[in-house]
Amino acid sequence: MLFLALGVALGQPIVGAHAQTVFVDVTSKNLPAGVVQGNSMDVRPADIDADGDMDLVVAVEFGRNVILLNDGAGAFTDGSAQLLGAQRPSFDSEDVAIVDFNSDGFLDILFVSEDNQTNELWIFAADQDRFLLETGRLGGITGTSNAMLAQDLTGDGHPDILIGNAGQNRLLVNDGEGNFADESAGRLPTRSDITQDLELGDIDGDGDLDLIVANEDDNRVLLNVAGVFQDQTDARLPLRGPGLEMTREADLGDVDGDGDLDLYFANVRFGGGAHDPRDRLLINDGSGVFVDESESRISLESRNTVDADFADLDGDGDLDIVKAQFSPGRAHVLLNDGQGSFVDATARFMPNVSVDGIDCEILDLNADGKLDLYIANYRQQDRLLLAR
Repeated sequence: MLFLALGVALGQPIVGAHAQTVFVDVTSKNLPAGVVQGNSMDVRPADIDADGDMDLVVAVEFGRNVILLNDGAGAFTDGSAQLLGAQRPSFDSEDVAIVDFNSDGFLDILFVSEDNQTNELWIFAADQDRFLLETGRLGGITGTSNAMLAQDLTGDGHPDILIGNAGQNRLLVNDGEGNFADESAGRLPTRSDITQDLELGDIDGDGDLDLIVANEDDNRVLLNVAGVFQDQTDARLPLRGPGLEMTREADLGDVDGDGDLDLYFANVRFGGGAHDPRDRLLINDGSGVFVDESESRISLESRNTVDADFADLDGDGDLDIVKAQFSPGRAHVLLNDGQGSFVDATARFMPNVSVDGIDCEILDLNADGKLDLYIANYRQQDRLLLAR
């Protein structure tokens, strides 16, 4: 089995080829029974078996993580025991990244954990045709972790690791062979946020990747200055108010077609308190300064949105929004009018399927040129929706 680098950049908007996309729930037929039916926290696509289609890796809370192998037509089998081992650990996995960490041409996998504070770094061993657990390469870094990204942040061509914690976030620099050194002190501000998501993008148009930090209280904008992330929140991000925003997901995309990255915050109110669960859409002025235009551009319903992703669902060349909502929840679709204002088109796109959605991925899973949808659910079966 040959593991190759991804052909699609993870986290990037994907443009659909056909209008009038309608999703059909094929969960019972296309997902293996009993494999992803409780507490999935994150899902990422990658061509794990190098057969030209996108497989799925699922991070499971207090369960064994899962690899789903695609048959090319959007039907999946469980490859977890074969590739990770039947006795793989069972931690509080919250997020996953898939990239070639050690520059050998094969994809590796990293899971980060919250309550267990135990991460899992799986390096592919070509001679054994499976992944081996080599977490020691992380240098003993632990934390109460909910978010993570793997991307080249130092400009040397090797993927580094950003970890979002309850406490100080971490930046681990790759030596090119998949061994990591903690350079957080010199590259990140010192803070003790409760980070739920991390999003990279060039918000100020200077050619490097800046960082959006989505927190349970008060999100942050960190500008990249020669590989050091400087907190410029006060100058660039209008805060809703101290302690009023509990964000679970941030996403960057050019919603108004002006060539810069705008920002969406998926918000919740969990555990009571004064948090405002309405989502927010912030428009970039072109220089990396955001203006809150939520009231004029999106519906401000008070639902718990745990994930929101940009994708062109109707094939008209602009970015629409898919939202996974929680308890009680449903996947919602907001269509872009081409100028960055959105209308609810859920009834047109989504079957009436109840979900407690934690994460969703939008991509073509059955090679028909249409965007499909995988929803990672909490306390119930994950859902696979194919477009027709």
